[in-house]
Amino acid sequence: MNAPAVAEDRSTPSARHDEVADRQVSTGRLLRPYIGGFVAVAALQVIGAVAGLAPMLAVVELGRVLLSPGPIDHDYVWFVVLAGATGMFVRLVFTAASSAVGHFLDTDVQLMLRRQLAARLGRVPIGWFSSRRSGELARVVGDDVSAVHPFIAHSPGELISAFVVPLVSLTYLFSVDWRLTLITLIPLLLAVGLIPLMMTPQRLRTEKELDAAMGRIASSVVEFVQGIAVVKAFGAAGRAHRKFIAATDDFVGVFDRFVRGMSMIGAGMQLALAPPFVLLVVLTGGAALITTGGMVAADLLPFLLLGLSSTAPVSALLGHRFDDVQAARRAFGRIEDVLAVPPLPEPVRPIAPHGRRVEFRAVGFSYDGAREVLRGIDLDLEPGTLTAIVGPSGSGKSTLVQLLPRFFDPTHGSVLLGGVDLRELDSRTLYRMVSFVFQDVRLLRASVADNIALAVPHAELDDVIRAAELADIHDRIMELPRGYDTVIGQDFRFSGGEAQRISIARALLADTPVLVLDEATAYADPRTEQAIRRALTTLPGDRTILVIAHRLETIADADTIVMLENGSIVEHGAPAELLARAGKFASFWNSHRSAVPR
Repeated sequence: MNAPAVAEDRSTPSARHDEVADRQVSTGRLLRPYIGGFVAVAALQVIGAVAGLAPMLAVVELGRVLLSPGPIDHDYVWFVVLAGATGMFVRLVFTAASSAVGHFLDTDVQLMLRRQLAARLGRVPIGWFSSRRSGELARVVGDDVSAVHPFIAHSPGELISAFVVPLVSLTYLFSVDWRLTLITLIPLLLAVGLIPLMMTPQRLRTEKELDAAMGRIASSVVEFVQGIAVVKAFGAAGRAHRKFIAATDDFVGVFDRFVRGMSMIGAGMQLALAPPFVLLVVLTGGAALITTGGMVAADLLPFLLLGLSSTAPVSALLGHRFDDVQAARRAFGRIEDVLAVPPLPEPVRPIAPHGRRVEFRAVGFSYDGAREVLRGIDLDLEPGTLTAIVGPSGSGKSTLVQLLPRFFDPTHGSVLLGGVDLRELDSRTLYRMVSFVFQDVRLLRASVADNIALAVPHAELDDVIRAAELADIHDRIMELPRGYDTVIGQDFRFSGGEAQRISIARALLADTPVLVLDEATAYADPRTEQAIRRALTTLPGDRTILVIAHRLETIADADTIVMLENGSIVEHGAPAELLARAGKFASFWNSHRSAVPR
């Protein structure tokens, strides 16, 4: 039964609305649930910052009282001393409380970000990962989430201090002498006036280039470490090392431009807010007013003390903390980019498949929307059959088989399972129906038994062993120090062929009606490959198997051969039938036979 071709966009309006909503990710939206925590941090910090000025104001008031002519009011003096000491204690308590709340808030935010990233990465199309460097993703999940720590735990409190302390100080100083208050503002105005120079378009471009260069270093390190065995085996360690060095040199060049652009601005800010410069400005202005009789000498004391205390928090904020905030801003941007990746669309009302027949209907696919990798694919995979996909490199074989486990959705047409478009199946149903084994195997840092039982976590050990026996890996496992309890990556590391057999055992244990294999026996020796092929073809049930194969043995065992060329099916039929035609497949077969050593 042939199902009609399905339109390109099968999603319902509500499903499309959900997808649009998923794209609208912003820092404000991410942090909105924690607004109460930020308010608590700010309130505690405001009280602490204001109380922290009490000792300074007490010293100022004592100086003015003691320097004033006439008798000294001892009760008032002790009141001022007590008020200063109380303010110091209140500052200690409230700033400590603000810091504690900020750090608890930071822990919650980081946990939320990691959970959301894990959830989103678990929902995006698997094919999306193939276009991303593993080092870049590792940086987002690890380093970028950690980079928000200063922004959450420290910056809110310091930002409050940078505003509250100067505001309260200057308000008090204005009541003493408005002219010297304006003079005291000069260092702050000079420093703040340099901030726009740190936010120019050129500066922002350099920051992005710096992040990209750092990402290239991370990716080159991950790729070098993951491929070190192959690199060294083929004597390419020098080239791989040079790639890392090139990435490092590129980073150094960008970082040098970044530092040179910041050095003069940073130096100007440090000079403007440096205590000697602030004292010089205040003393110069105060001396001018005192010598002209515009201000008494005792009134200079509050400006000397509070002038310095008002610039200190601003200096801290514009120093390393400003860099931390900028780094956190960029980190949030990269996190938002990942969280904004559209998830694999899920149907609002999933449909259950009827049977296990696989159909490709007028399937076309393009990675970039410009060049089609597959075009006009019409193909039926009957239950209980093994279909082999063959063709030259770049013909679209891997892309075709990746559509079945829905690593990607077709650009045109549809892929159906049991008469239902894959886009109308929920992902849990799909992966209960379809399992896959690919050439590049990834095993978890867990026991051998847990790796095999990944899709069936509550499987009995006897079932795990049976799957391992069918995949011809049981005897090798029993040679390990702890057998099936051996932790992969910690107690032992499997070779490429052994890892493939573990992956095949995993797929066999999953016992799905449809099995997809992309060069799944590429690293296996002939005896092992024969055992695995025998296991696949003798399993009970009407299992539908789709396999990419280059070896003649696999092709000979297939019920159906599909010959691809330039993204289209050029021949399709039983092996003997295609050989009798003496067409493209026969030429492909003969060329491979002549290449096999005898």
